[in-house]
Amino acid sequence: MTTSLSTEAPTTSAPALEVAGLTVTFPGAGPRGVGDVVALHDVALRVEVGEFVAVVGPSGCGKSTLLRVLAGLTPSGATVTGRPVDPARGRDTAWMPQRDGLLPWRRALPNALVGARIAGQDRAVAEARARALFDAFGLAGFERAWPHELSGGMRQRLALLRTCLPGRPVLLLDEPFGALDAITRRRMNGWLAGLDLAGHGRQDGAGRAVVLVTHDVDEALLLADRVVVLSDRPGRVVLDLPVPRDGLDGARRELLGALDPQGRSDGST
Repeated sequence: MTTSLSTEAPTTSAPALEVAGLTVTFPGAGPRGVGDVVALHDVALRVEVGEFVAVVGPSGCGKSTLLRVLAGLTPSGATVTGRPVDPARGRDTAWMPQRDGLLPWRRALPNALVGARIAGQDRAVAEARARALFDAFGLAGFERAWPHELSGGMRQRLALLRTCLPGRPVLLLDEPFGALDAITRRRMNGWLAGLDLAGHGRQDGAGRAVVLVTHDVDEALLLADRVVVLSDRPGRVVLDLPVPRDGLDGARRELLGALDPQGRSDGST
């Protein structure tokens, strides 16, 4: 069963996110140290409203840096050239980092309200929406639980609920299940696929744009409409693959080949 989460996003034909010719360079460590590090080079990415895009690539290729730029932020100390996201668009984004970031002195429901309250939403309205989402997120009955009383999967669901609650039209998810064991991660992927975060099931066109950073090719194929592959540093787009509705084996081979071109040329995956 698929649950489509309501959003407050307006209907629009413009892309939700777009960067072009994006290059991000970090300064080196001095004349005898490492020279300047180019994290991303000439990256172009467009994400439509109601679209779920996964970004995969080797460690250190600039995936998390790309998310920061998509949030309208300039990474500390970095030089950004090309056409990045307008910093004003940062108000349209909600970002879920790799760690759940739950506050240990707040119970589950008050933790869920943090982002909405920072965004200036009325507490009563935000709390009513949060209580409704606790059921959709499989957390009903745990509203008064402390973070340490929740399993790893439950903590991540609560962190995602907190991210969704303000109703931002853009969700940026930075390996949200990366710290979970394989079985829990697989269950979480199936659960997340059923949530329809992007709003594919909405008839009014007011969906979300979702960008997920992951190392897991199978996770990307299960959740996303498109998978973008970044190369080794400096990260550049080497493949932008629409995910087929049926028969994922070919898409999986193509993704693995793009991630490891030398392996592909040797006939391995």
